[in-house]
Amino acid sequence: MVMVVPTYNEADNLAWIVDRLLTAVPDTHVLVVDDASPDGTGDLADGLAAADERVRVVHRTEKAGLGAAYLHGFRVALEAGYDVVGEMDADGSHQPEQLHRLREALDAADLVIGSRWVPGGSVVNWDALRRALSRSGNLYARVLLGVAVRDLTAGYRLFRADTLRAIDLSSVRSVGYCFQADLAVRTIEAGLRVVEVPIDFLERERGQSKLSGSVATESLRRITGWGLVRRRDQVRRRLGLLPAPARDQELSR
Repeated sequence: MVMVVPTYNEADNLAWIVDRLLTAVPDTHVLVVDDASPDGTGDLADGLAAADERVRVVHRTEKAGLGAAYLHGFRVALEAGYDVVGEMDADGSHQPEQLHRLREALDAADLVIGSRWVPGGSVVNWDALRRALSRSGNLYARVLLGVAVRDLTAGYRLFRADTLRAIDLSSVRSVGYCFQADLAVRTIEAGLRVVEVPIDFLERERGQSKLSGSVATESLRRITGWGLVRRRDQVRRRLGLLPAPARDQELSR
């Protein structure tokens, strides 16, 4: 198993989170994907890799978005032959000590999502407005896309390698946080099983969030577009104007 950890200006957090991860799950590996961080995160990652063979680093030449970093990391992980590929943030929001919950659930799933919004999940140090925005955004996406996943934008995940091979990563174009919704829906549309397990999501203590207004806008625009296409196609199928559904090829336009 390998956990893909994208970084951009996470020098204050990276060594701390990698140490926690390797302590909590000693048999996992870590793939750091750094987008040319100007604060020296890439050099720090190289030092961690030199000190521990379980750590590997991929250096990218520019900051190109969360989705692009994960896609790069997934390709490297699949080429390396890992059977399980995970995602987690570098800022401590996802607790490595809870990774065992996702790993245990993978026995009966193709994708496991560490969810803030299922019973037993929680968010620490968010105000009421931010909680409401996240809950309502996930509800909007869930209803519009017609899926039962309660935390579509969650970024603490484990994929079977075969799942990533089945969902056509080469056609993914989403780069922001809607990337997470995109891959979850693709997994469902491929007839694979998605399971959510509760986690405690902690707001970062050090460094700055990478979530910007433009990223949120891109996510809303893409999810709305996907949802409208899905609803249109459902109507056309009922009218006999489309064949029985295969996986929705409109995702990631």
